[in-house]
Amino acid sequence: MRAIIMNRRALLKAGGLAVAGFGFGGCRTTGAVAPASTAPRRPPLRLATPQISFDRIIRTTVGLRPHRDSGFVLKAEKVGAKTVIHNYGHGGTGMSLSWGLGVAVADLAREAGERRVAVLGCGAPGVCSARQLQRRGYDVTIYAATVPPDTTSNMSLAGFTPTTALVMNERRTPAWDAQFLRAAEISYRELQLLVGRDYGVYWIDTYNGTDDPNRRVGGGGNENNYATDADLLPDYLRPNRLRDIYGPGEHPFPTPYAVRSIALAIDPNKYMDAIVKDVLVFGGKIVIRTFATIADLASVPESVIVNCTGLGSATLFGDTELVPIKGQLTLIPPEAGVNYRAGGRLPGMETGASINPRSDGLVIGNLQVRGDASLTPDPEVIKRNVQAAIDYFSKMKG
Repeated sequence: MRAIIMNRRALLKAGGLAVAGFGFGGCRTTGAVAPASTAPRRPPLRLATPQISFDRIIRTTVGLRPHRDSGFVLKAEKVGAKTVIHNYGHGGTGMSLSWGLGVAVADLAREAGERRVAVLGCGAPGVCSARQLQRRGYDVTIYAATVPPDTTSNMSLAGFTPTTALVMNERRTPAWDAQFLRAAEISYRELQLLVGRDYGVYWIDTYNGTDDPNRRVGGGGNENNYATDADLLPDYLRPNRLRDIYGPGEHPFPTPYAVRSIALAIDPNKYMDAIVKDVLVFGGKIVIRTFATIADLASVPESVIVNCTGLGSATLFGDTELVPIKGQLTLIPPEAGVNYRAGGRLPGMETGASINPRSDGLVIGNLQVRGDASLTPDPEVIKRNVQAAIDYFSKMKG
């Protein structure tokens, strides 16, 4: 639930740390694609070239994702006289799954038989749970230590990426898989319905530069055996499943091929403000408050409590499996015409390059570091990510 922002002046130290792009996997692509030889020749694709430099950096943000190797927790339990409904541990998928998990929260609240509910936490899982409860006639109060724009959700890359480092394959159970699939289906539908309605949800073209468009890798997976899109999702729910291959001479990127797909993206600051506004418009209340121990919950007037505290559940509810995954994003000012996502890697580049346009800036690079609870931006990561973007995108054909 914590995040921090660093000014650009602290970034000019040298160093190196390989960081991932946002799901591009360097020169790899996800899902089935047609053989490159079958791609027809067509007029060259023309895209605005991003102007990336160190002196254009406006800020770097850091957030801590609450990860559990066995996946998120979604269940109800009795804590003294209270019914506590747990909804936490989503890692990097909180923005993707929140609407569907909110429906499950409302189902569990109905079993408790009360109409007043407290929600702990004002990130995406908390506010979406609050809205799903309100839609079903519940009186909701959110208790939180921080509110947007100071939540981890505001610091996320944001989009429909429901499997990103979410769960290890060997820790999955059939019951958990069923919860996940239902949440993903509901959330994907809800997010689609928010497109064009001032919620900061939109479709965007995404380009992955590659030397081999036929190479395949499961989206969301890595060397730690996290479950991938192919492991968890049916085809119709897989992000970026619709692909178009551009061959040599058909695109401006400095790789032989580029694979274009369409992604459902979220502008986190617009999105979080809009959902919080909805909570308040429909009669909800927000109380700024922290809970040091589980005994403090007795002072809450509501008898049903929804726990969306993320990493706070480690201390408040004793979940020793929770581990932080540090995320870090660097932004430069928005650029006219750069209205597409892109990423790739050239031979000899240790770090993949990536850009992600939003209303608040052009996001450069990404980071996932397991077990790092520091909220201080790493200057070496900034230098590495920005230099990779300069090296890659400066070679685009204008």
